[in-house]
Amino acid sequence: QWQLVESGGALVQPGGSLRLSCTGSGRTLEHYGLGWFRQAPGKEREGVSSISSSGDNTNYADSVKGRFTISRDNAKNTVYLQMNSLKAEDTAVYYCAASLSPVWATPLEAEKYDYWGQGTQVTVSS
Repeated sequence: QWQLVESGGALVQPGGSLRLSCTGSGRTLEHYGLGWFRQAPGKEREGVSSISSSGDNTNYADSVKGRFTISRDNAKNTVYLQMNSLKAEDTAVYYCAASLSPVWATPLEAEKYDYWGQGTQVTVSS
């Protein structure tokens, strides 16, 4: 059974950093576009960042530009989200997802993604 498994969520103080990881088990992620989404209590799920299957293109929500960096390591079958300068409003459950999109595409719309992980909690609080 194929699974996407996120890790790295934690409680962190404002201004701190975290690195989230998402590993695919049972199938290679090499041919999938990969994205990170988040959902805060009472809010809709929003796209945070994505990286194309080629790895050449990335995309970020305006709210995280300059603070978050997405990357992928196909040899480890893993996608990462480095989050710096964290703010209270970054608090959410973070999900990774895989998309059968064109090799150059970097969608941030949830409906463009075919497979989802279970999520990892990120809490930014002093």
